[in-house]
Amino acid sequence: MKELCAILPVDKPAGWTSFDVLAKLRGALGTRRLGHSGTLDPMATGVLAVFIGRATAAADRQIDHDKTYEATLRLGIATDTGDITGAVLRSAPVTVGEREVRDVLPRFLGDRMQLPPMYSAVKINGQPLYKAARRGQTVERTPRPITIHEIAYLGSPAPQEYTLRVCCSKGTYIRVLAEEIGDALGVPATLCALRRTRAGVFGIESCHTLPEILQAAAEGTLEQSGWLMPVDRVFAPLPALTVDPAVARHLLNGCPTSRYPAADGRYRVYGQDGGFLGLAGITDGVLQVEKLFCDRT
Repeated sequence: MKELCAILPVDKPAGWTSFDVLAKLRGALGTRRLGHSGTLDPMATGVLAVFIGRATAAADRQIDHDKTYEATLRLGIATDTGDITGAVLRSAPVTVGEREVRDVLPRFLGDRMQLPPMYSAVKINGQPLYKAARRGQTVERTPRPITIHEIAYLGSPAPQEYTLRVCCSKGTYIRVLAEEIGDALGVPATLCALRRTRAGVFGIESCHTLPEILQAAAEGTLEQSGWLMPVDRVFAPLPALTVDPAVARHLLNGCPTSRYPAADGRYRVYGQDGGFLGLAGITDGVLQVEKLFCDRT
């Protein structure tokens, strides 16, 4: 059976790690070659793009890595994990409200530095930080550059809880942002709900739940469902290049094509039948394959 090469946007359920989702899908999809872009904490729900088969190579090559979240922070407590699942480290009376929350949000827009939390998968000296955190250790970390493109107030679902929409760059920790907002308000804060509504080109509207996906896979209707997206979807911002059969053979064999009549740059490349071949670049008029996403036959 031909291996799938596609992307499946999943609405990750609460209580599952991103790895749990992949483990559940491996049997259903009939392949161990699965990957994802952008880990979600177990508490979080929402967009988790699962890359299948050869498409796994596209995860780190995406053009758009930005994310959008709906995050609810709770004022008055701080936890060791930065979210409501952790142990409470301190609490304090809440002396601010909606107006103060709204007023402080613009401070967080734009380029800034953020310190990765101890409870994260960031590796220091080859070890994930969360393993040290579980042993009660604190490891020295270096702040990383992030960008907050938008931060908007959405409402208050409960007393001392405030929901925000955050559009941000790859590598932004919303748990840390919640704590930073609390610091700016002068009260402890922690994250009590998080839903990712967009990851790159994938929106929540294109996602399906695990039960829906597993049922379709069991019934043999997943490939006909329209839920699987072609791998070239993540490269849509790149210009398209259609090549003739001779150039296609060169690309499939890893051979460069000199004096190619197109501008230097990076391209998504198609055969004359419209099939997606992969990524290629042109430098000084020489067309060279970057990565193939098709069969070589």
